[in-house]
Order: sequence, then C-alpha cells, then structure tokens
Amino acid sequence: MDTVPDVPDSIAQLRDLIRNRRRVVAFTGAGISTESGIPDFRSPGGVWSKMQPIYYQEFIASENKRREAWGRRFDNRDGWVGARPNRGHYAVASLVESGKATCVITQNVDNLHQDSGVPEHKVIELHGNATYAKCLSCEVRFELAAIEQEFRATGDVGPCKACGGIVKSATISFGQQMPALPMRRAHEETLACDLFLVLGSSLSVFPAADFPLLAKRRGAALVIVNRDPTEMDDIADLVIHGGIGDTMSAAISD
Repeated sequence: MDTVPDVPDSIAQLRDLIRNRRRVVAFTGAGISTESGIPDFRSPGGVWSKMQPIYYQEFIASENKRREAWGRRFDNRDGWVGARPNRGHYAVASLVESGKATCVITQNVDNLHQDSGVPEHKVIELHGNATYAKCLSCEVRFELAAIEQEFRATGDVGPCKACGGIVKSATISFGQQMPALPMRRAHEETLACDLFLVLGSSLSVFPAADFPLLAKRRGAALVIVNRDPTEMDDIADLVIHGGIGDTMSAAISD
C-alpha cells in the first residue's frame, strides 16, 4: 500500500493511474454526496443517529410504519430534495463520457450521478433510487410528485392501481434483499476492470464492499479516496484522505 500524505504527489499518482489504465470502475459512497449537502447515514450525527431506520419487514407489515416512512420522505428528513451534483460527480461523469470509466457502481440513492450527466444505463445502483417509487408486486413505477400529492391530501399512500400491491420508495431498505440484476452487473464490471476507484465509501457495508476486494484479487489497481481511513486502506495501491471534489477535479485536469 502507498498512503501518500503529500497531496500534490498523490494526485499525480492518481492521474497517472487513470491515464495508464484501460477500464476504470468508479465505486461511490455517501462521501461523494456529503459535498452536495446530503447527510450520510452511519457516522455520528448522521441520519440514523437522529432517527431509527424502518426495516423492510416493518414497512410491509404495518400501515403505521408505511405512513411514517412516507412522512419522513416528504418532510425531507434525509436531505435529498434540492441537492445538486458537485465537482466530484462531474469529474466522474467526465471519466464516463471520455470512455475511460465504463460505469459507476454506487451505494447512493440520490440520483446525482444521473443528474451530473452519467447515462442512466451506466449507473449501477446497489441500494436503489430515492427519486421515484415502485410497486413491490408488479414493479410499476410511480413518480413521487403524484404520491406526495396523495399523501398530503389523505395522510396515506394507497395500493398500486395496477395490481393492488404495496407502493414503496425504490430504495433498498434494511432487511430487504439486494437487487439481483445490479449486483450481477456490478460483479461483471468489477471482474473486467483494471482500476477500481473508490470515492467516498467507508467500505464497511457488505455485500457492496466485496467488490473492491474482488477487483484487487483479480489484479486491478485499487484506489481509495475518502476523508477518513477505511478498513481496506492497507490493501489499496493508493489512498488519499481528502475531499473528493478537490481530488478528482485535480486528477482529471490536463
């Protein structure tokens, strides 16, 4: 491992790694979105320290829990509404647009990669997306504006009009099964990459955190850019403890 305290030298190393590798995968966590003002969930002072998560099984079993979950969403207690992409998102979008990065694997649910210009089919969302809802039975998509109007008018969100199923934000809740297709796509992209670039993830949430381990075992270079140390710093080829926007903007500049 090469943990470089001198930021200019570390950015030069990151720039060289990006230039000299053929197929980059960007793997993003909450740290890239905190720079857009979105609070993270697990750190002290984060969302889960202020309110307990509602587990998937609770959401399914209890109308009261469903109302509570929708109330949280429309009160914007998670801080997503109004957030805009930052320089880190735009730097990742530039890597994708140039063809250097084949995809973005993200643990985030805020849609900011798509908002920054990454084509939707190149964003692999491991934990879903908070900007719309889906029926849990037939998977029909519902836009949040219509659901919010219903909730504010009635205090509830009714069943799916297509099949009668339960409608839920299209995020993966605690206790909910990980989505099979995104997990499979992330696995395939990880196997094919030669540079796995971690941006703003503590690498403490599994099974998502298995992907950098897999990339490293398969011979890809592993780079971690995160403000705080992670448990995988010791196996990384380069670690930068700094801001993602500053670091990535400098790394992709000519």
